[in-house]
Amino acid sequence: MMGKVEQVKNKQPAPMQITAEQILREARERQEDDAFTPPAQKVMDPEELAVYRLRERKHFEDRLRMNRNAIGAWLKYAAFEEAQRDFERARSVYERALDVDHRNSTIWLKYAEMEMRNRHINAARNVWDRAVTLMPRVDQFWFKYIYMEEMLGNISGAAAQRCPVHPDASGL
Repeated sequence: MMGKVEQVKNKQPAPMQITAEQILREARERQEDDAFTPPAQKVMDPEELAVYRLRERKHFEDRLRMNRNAIGAWLKYAAFEEAQRDFERARSVYERALDVDHRNSTIWLKYAEMEMRNRHINAARNVWDRAVTLMPRVDQFWFKYIYMEEMLGNISGAAAQRCPVHPDASGL
């Protein structure tokens, strides 16, 4: 049995009509400023820093627990750890992301670039070696790997990298 249906008593149009466009414009005007940023948090002592790091890590882990395949969340988490200068944790985050999707070239690129940016050359070489072994047809891996070796002045190391897809391009 359904509830009683109310009858409309006054079917006359309102004396002042309002359009959907007017409603949307008023709603947009009433919204708070989109450029709002929370105030910068100032860390005063090591204990407070530890609490901040723990809170952020818990936030990232909770997001990843909800959606393990969110590659952007993995990359933001790794960037956070890099910003905290905790490279072992950043590597751990990148490796866990690679466990989720080892064919994602963005993860490999960001991982190797993080190592290069922080001057961990052997770790960067290791990442590039793994990336080009796993996905030899991704040209960008080869180009960046050889470019890194050239920037280090390791011309023989750059020449030793043989791209199976473009063998003419990799030999210097």
